[in-house]
Amino acid sequence: MTDSAAGLLRARGLRPRKGLGQNFLTDPVALARILEAADIGPTDLVVEVGAGTGALTRLLAERAGRVLALEMDPKLVELLHQQLADLPNVEILQGDVLQFSTSRLGDQVYKVVGNLPYYITSAILRHFLEKAPRPELMVVTVQREVAARIVAGPGDMSLLAVSVQLYGRPRIAARIPAGAFYPPPQVDSAVLRIEVGQHPSLLHQAGLKESEFFRVVRAGFSQKRKTLRNSLSAGLGLAPAETEGFLNQAGIDPRSRAEKLSLEEWARVVSVIYGPGEG
Repeated sequence: MTDSAAGLLRARGLRPRKGLGQNFLTDPVALARILEAADIGPTDLVVEVGAGTGALTRLLAERAGRVLALEMDPKLVELLHQQLADLPNVEILQGDVLQFSTSRLGDQVYKVVGNLPYYITSAILRHFLEKAPRPELMVVTVQREVAARIVAGPGDMSLLAVSVQLYGRPRIAARIPAGAFYPPPQVDSAVLRIEVGQHPSLLHQAGLKESEFFRVVRAGFSQKRKTLRNSLSAGLGLAPAETEGFLNQAGIDPRSRAEKLSLEEWARVVSVIYGPGEG
């Protein structure tokens, strides 16, 4: 496709919809960085999130065995059908990505690639990471600041970082300037690559339940300025003295804050509070 996103939209009397977070990636160098990070092969099944005007979709289809292109905007879906009609290995699906059920893929191995709307980045990542079957790889563009938060280590951890790192290994594959998009957003972006495991190995090895793990972690991050002793007590409905005892048993200073803990330390806390479960 040689036409720019701006030209395609103008030709149809369309404008980017801010409410849907529509910032279309148009820069060939940036698109190439995504393809490089995704390492697409002829047998790959790719689920593309936010196909937009189809620039990335076409490039994916040239390399992949099959592409499921998800797009919420019905007017863009119509445009995509016109632009990609010559690609028999592309299936265009209209709808909210958060309603897309990965169960429809059966036991097929798949990758997720896309330019994520900023306002639901976290929700999309959780949607694919927390439900089986999980993708083997996610390569997505997100706000640069969000990417930095996701790859952070103990000392700068966040609930989002814990949520992503529990399921895979994230790294920043490339930085993308705002000018690579139409219309340009107010912040720069980054290509985030997440190599996903097929089950949360940390919890699997410790025999812990995901629901209990996240109940504890969310409680820990619920009051960021408070110590773990206080935030866990409030979030889990425990007496402060009881919480302090659990933390000491797990080898964690009760005066620590949530951002200081590693995934392994969180697992120890959960194991002390709830004990091993079914995983």
